[in-house]
Amino acid sequence: MKKLINHPDAVVDEMVEGYVAAYPQYVAVLPTNKRALIGTHERTQGKVGVVIGGGSGHEPAFMGLIGKGMADGVPVGNIFASPPPHPIVEVTKAIHSGAGVIYMYGNYAGDCMNFDMAAELADLEEGIRVETVLVTDDIASASENEMHRRRGIAGGFLVFKTAGAAAERGYALDEVVRVTRKANDRLRTMGVALAPCRIPQTGQPSFTLEEGEMEIGLGIHGEPGIQRGLIATADETADILLDAIIQELRLVQGDRVVVLVNGLGSTTRMELLITYRRVDTRLKALEVEIARSYVGEYVTSLEMGGCSLSIMKLDDELEDLIQDAADTPMFVQMR
Repeated sequence: MKKLINHPDAVVDEMVEGYVAAYPQYVAVLPTNKRALIGTHERTQGKVGVVIGGGSGHEPAFMGLIGKGMADGVPVGNIFASPPPHPIVEVTKAIHSGAGVIYMYGNYAGDCMNFDMAAELADLEEGIRVETVLVTDDIASASENEMHRRRGIAGGFLVFKTAGAAAERGYALDEVVRVTRKANDRLRTMGVALAPCRIPQTGQPSFTLEEGEMEIGLGIHGEPGIQRGLIATADETADILLDAIIQELRLVQGDRVVVLVNGLGSTTRMELLITYRRVDTRLKALEVEIARSYVGEYVTSLEMGGCSLSIMKLDDELEDLIQDAADTPMFVQMR
């Protein structure tokens, strides 16, 4: 294993130190907890606070998305592990502007337990109302009849984008929650893995694949997928991912969507664009219009090989919010 690190147990803290040093115009670390990050952007009184978070190793998610139009704060966890309650509470208190706070994170047991505990503590200690929207976009992780069991993966970026825009516009907490849940409900993601990552602390691969193999539906922490076989072409792979999403979203002529082709860490932009090309061609053939597209690394898994495809089926409200501007260290969008 070759990595540019110092001590394996220091990677997260040193990453945070480097991040804060590199982007002081965007982000600061709270003196009460070195894993509690907040945005330095101005937050008007009465704005709903937006908190996202999860384990490290998924950069630019989650801490790279702090900024105007996205997240107000992020508690940082260890590699592929939920942040504990304390930094979550500290972030919540720091970014609260009197209108409540929304939590968003992937549907994993550790995240659910720690963020739920933090929400209770924020209410008990500070009287802060917190509402939660779980990201459940991974169609490979449970059946359509068990949406509540699905994992949250790269499509969470689009959920965060929606919530951040709604909060920036001055939506009340209940309205931010409503539109964010709608975004999640109209979102589906499917991924493919070509190679594992290696956890810095162990140096061991997160899973094993034989040379020439790929796995459909593998999770961003190496959770088992649904189909393993010989590696396919980019077009064939895109078709597998897209066919599953089209079926679940029931896409038909005249629908408008936002498309995200996300790299998992070691997949080149060239490969992602080739994959997007096939998705674009297929959707145009169905006369489904792409209102906005994102191609690049948004939710990675260290240096895992592969990509994921996310599609959100839009209505007028969601499309308007998705198009809003955002300004963060690792994601900038002009309207």
